[in-house]
Amino acid sequence: MTPPPLKWTPIAILNLLLTPEVANDSLWPMTTTRNNISHQHSASRFPSGKRFIDLKLVSERTGKVFDKLYLSNTVCWMARSGVAAIFGPQSGQTSAHVQSICDALDLPHIETRWDFRLRRDDYSINLYPHPSSMSMAYLDLVRMFQWKSFCILYEDNEGLVRLQELLKTPAPNEFKISIRQLTRDLDSNYRGVLHEVKDVIKERNIILDCSTEKIGSILKQAQQIGMMTSYHNYIITSLDLHLVDLEDFKYGGSNVTAVRLIDPDREAVRSLMNEFNRWSGGAGGGGGGGGGGGMSYGRYYDDPNGGYGVDQFDLVMKTETALMYDAVNLFVMAIQQLDNSTDLQITELLCEGNDAWVHGNSLINFMKMVKTRGLTGYIEFDALGFRTDFTVDIVELGQNGLVKVGTWNRKKGANYTRTYEDTYNRVVEGMQNKTFVISVAFQEPYIMLKESSDKLVGNERFEGFCVDLLNEVAGILKFNFTMRPVPGNAYGSRNQETGEWNGMIRELLDRRAEMAITDLTINYEREQGVDFTMPFMNLGISILYKKPQKMAPSLFSFLSPLSVEVWMYMITAYVGVSVLMYILARFTPYEWTNPHPCNPEPDTLENQFTILNCLWFAIGSLMQQGCDFLPQAVSTRMVAGMWWFFTLIMISSYTANLAAFLTVERMESPIESADDLAAQTKIKYGTMGSGTTMAFFRDSNLPTYQKMWSFMESAQPSVFVRSNAEGIQRVQESNGLYAYFMESTSIEYTTERQCDLAQVGGLLDSKSYGIAVAPRSPYKNFLNNAIMELQEGGRFHILKEKWFKQRRGGGRCKEEAAGGGMASELNLSNVGGVFVVLMGGMGLALVVAMIEFLFLCRDIAQEDEIPFSMVVMEELKFVLKCKGSTKPVRKKKELEPAISDTNMYGSTYNYSGKNPLT
Repeated sequence: MTPPPLKWTPIAILNLLLTPEVANDSLWPMTTTRNNISHQHSASRFPSGKRFIDLKLVSERTGKVFDKLYLSNTVCWMARSGVAAIFGPQSGQTSAHVQSICDALDLPHIETRWDFRLRRDDYSINLYPHPSSMSMAYLDLVRMFQWKSFCILYEDNEGLVRLQELLKTPAPNEFKISIRQLTRDLDSNYRGVLHEVKDVIKERNIILDCSTEKIGSILKQAQQIGMMTSYHNYIITSLDLHLVDLEDFKYGGSNVTAVRLIDPDREAVRSLMNEFNRWSGGAGGGGGGGGGGGMSYGRYYDDPNGGYGVDQFDLVMKTETALMYDAVNLFVMAIQQLDNSTDLQITELLCEGNDAWVHGNSLINFMKMVKTRGLTGYIEFDALGFRTDFTVDIVELGQNGLVKVGTWNRKKGANYTRTYEDTYNRVVEGMQNKTFVISVAFQEPYIMLKESSDKLVGNERFEGFCVDLLNEVAGILKFNFTMRPVPGNAYGSRNQETGEWNGMIRELLDRRAEMAITDLTINYEREQGVDFTMPFMNLGISILYKKPQKMAPSLFSFLSPLSVEVWMYMITAYVGVSVLMYILARFTPYEWTNPHPCNPEPDTLENQFTILNCLWFAIGSLMQQGCDFLPQAVSTRMVAGMWWFFTLIMISSYTANLAAFLTVERMESPIESADDLAAQTKIKYGTMGSGTTMAFFRDSNLPTYQKMWSFMESAQPSVFVRSNAEGIQRVQESNGLYAYFMESTSIEYTTERQCDLAQVGGLLDSKSYGIAVAPRSPYKNFLNNAIMELQEGGRFHILKEKWFKQRRGGGRCKEEAAGGGMASELNLSNVGGVFVVLMGGMGLALVVAMIEFLFLCRDIAQEDEIPFSMVVMEELKFVLKCKGSTKPVRKKKELEPAISDTNMYGSTYNYSGKNPLT
C-alpha cells in the first residue's frame, strides 16, 4: 500500500540566550547542523489520516537580548521563509515584541516560560502554569503544614510576583510574614541574610525563590550556619529542584518541600530520556549539559570555586525541556486536526505588507481546544490561552532523594497522600543513630550525679529515674543522646516584664538542645513556649510537714476511751437511776417485807432499798459485780433490767476502745489541710522561689489560696526557698513552725528517707511531668508512642519502685513503720492512773473507817460514861490484836428497854442507833 504523501510544515524556534551556560542547550532533538528534525522520527511520531506531517525547524539563536531591531529582523526573516508557528523566546524582555509581530501576521505564538501577565493576546498560548496558580499552590502548602509564620527569601522582583497570592490572599492575622531579598557579596556569600533570618527574625519556616542553579549554594550555606536542622522547613518554588544535587541534605532531617510538573521516575519520561541521550550521543553532540545537541541536563552542584557546576553523568530533564516537548506535541495535534478539515498551506509573509496567514486564527483555536496528557501532565487551556486544570506533584526530600508525597491542582487544592506510617518511618529513620543534646536539671531522684570513686565522663556521670527513662525511649527509637546540665539548674520560667524565658526552656528555644527532662511540670505558661510529650508521671501539690512528736501518756489515760461529755452523762444516769429506784421502791408495796419471818404478824415492815442501798446497787451493776439484795417488784426489776442493759453496752464499748488507747501511741498534728494553714499565723509556709508551685498560688482565683499567697508574700523572713532540698531542711529545723508546699512525688521520695517528715492533707491540684521539646518538633509524636509503649509494659512502675523506694536509702521509713505498727507493751505511764484511783479509793475507805471508829468510841464513852480516850485505847488494842473473828458485846450498866420507833416514811431503825448505815 502506498503511503500518503509527505507534507512539510516549518516552525520557528527563537532561543534568546541570557547565560553562556545555556547557550549550547538545544530545545529539540536535532542533527549536528541543527536545521532539520529527523524525517524518520517525525513521520513515525506524527501520522495523519491523509498524510504524514513533518516538521521543518527554523532555529535562530542570538545573544543580543536587548537589541529589538535585530530581533525584529530575525522574526521577519523567519516569516518570509514561511512558518506555521513561532516558539519562544524564553526571555520575558523580548517576548512582547515577538508577540506583537505574530499578532500582526496572525501567526500562533507558543511560549513555555514564566509570564506574570493576567491576560494574553489572541494568537498566544503559554504552557507554563500561571504564577497566580502556582502562588495558590504554595499558599495551600503553608496552610497544610499549619505554619503560623514564615520568611520569604527572594532573588529578584519576579519572585515577589510569583508569590503575590501568598502575600495578598491570607487574612491579616493568619500568618506573620517576613520578606528578605537574597543579596550576596562578590564571593557568592548569602550568609549575611541567612544569619539575619536565623538570629534576628528567628524564623524556621522559609520559602525560597531563586534560580535553580543557586539553590544548592544557598542550602549549603544555610547548612553551615545551622539552618538545615530537623526544626527548619523549606518550600522551594523552583520546578526544577530535581536538577539540584541534594545529597548533602538528605540526612540532616530538615523538611524540604517543592512542587514539580514532571516526574523523572515515570516510565514515559525515562524512556524519552533514553532516546534523547541516544540521539545526542549519535549526533556527536555529547551528553549532558555540555552537549550542543542534547536535551538532557546534569544536576547542579555547588562549585567550591564559586558559582555552580553541572554533573554531566547524572542526566535528568528540565521542566523547560518537557514544556517545549509538550508544546510541539500540542502544535502537531492541532495542525493535524486543522489539516484534516482544510487544505493547509504555508504562506510566506512580509512584515512590511498587509497580508496575514489565513490559517493562523484557526490553528490557534484548535490548539486552545486540544486536551491531552504530556510529560508535564494534563494540558488544557482556557479562552485566554492560560493553562488550566493542571496538576503538580508535591515532593519532599528524604534519605532516598525527592519522594512524591501528594498532588495539587487549582480545583481540589493540596492532597497529601503520604500515610502516617510513611511519615513515622521517615522520622524514625531520621532519628536512628542521630545524637540529640538533652538539657537536664538535677533533682533527686530524677537526675543525680552517680556516686563513684572513679572519674566518670559523659552520660556515665548521671543516674536516676529520668536517665533510665531516656535509655528506655532511646532503645525503642534507636537514637543516641548526650545529657548536658542547664546552667543554674533552672527549670524555666518567663520574665513577666521582658517575656524572656530562662533555664531549660531557653535552651530549647535557642536550639541548644532538642529535649529537656527532669521533674518538669507541664503547665499553660510553658506550653506557650515549647511543646511537651504525653505525661510520664501524674502528681499534685501537697504539704510537707514535720511529723508531730509522740504524746506522753496521760496519768488518767484510762478515761480517754470516753469523752468528758459521755462521762458526765454516765454519772448523771447513775444518780438518776439510783434516785428512781429509791422512789419506786417506796411506792410499790412489794418492796416492803417482814424483817422477822418467824413472826407472822409483825408490827413493822422493812424496805431494803434505802437511798444508800440504791446507790450501792447501781454502782455494783455498773462495775459488773453484784450485791446481797435484789428488787422484788416488777417496776423496780424493769429499772434494774434497763440499767443492766445500759451498763453492758457501755462497759463493752469502753473495754474495746480502751485497748486501742492504751496500746497505740497517738500523734496529734496541729494542721491537717491547707485550710488549717490558712486559718492560723503561727506556722509559716512557703514554696520554691520559682516554678509551677509558686505560680499555682500566685495565679489562683480561690479565696483560700489567694489569702495564703498574700501571707507568703508579706512574711518576714521570706518563706520562699531556692530549692526543694533547702525547703526540706527548713521544715526539719523549724520544729513544726514551717510547712513546705511541694509536688507529691517529691514528698513521697522524701518521706521514704526522712522518717521525721510526712505528707499532710491531700492534693491541691493535678499536674503532670513530661519531656519538653522544641516548638513544632517533628519528634514529639514518636516520643509519645514510646512513652505509651513503656506505660503499657509497666516500665514506669518498675522505675518508680527502683528510684523512689529502693535506691539511695529508700524503704527505711517503711521498715520503721512496719515495726512500729505492732502492739506495744503497756508501761506504768499507760496504766498509772488506775493505780492512782485504786490508792485514792483505799485512802478514802481508810478515812471513812476511821470516822466510823471514832463515832463508835464517842457513843460508847457517852453511854458508859467513861473517858473517850480510854475507849479509843481499848478499841485500838482489840483492832491491832489481829486475832480472832469474834468480838464480845459491850453490856450496859442499866438495862434499858429497847425502843423501837417505826416511821411510816422510812425504814425500821436499829434500837441502839450505833450503825445507822446498815
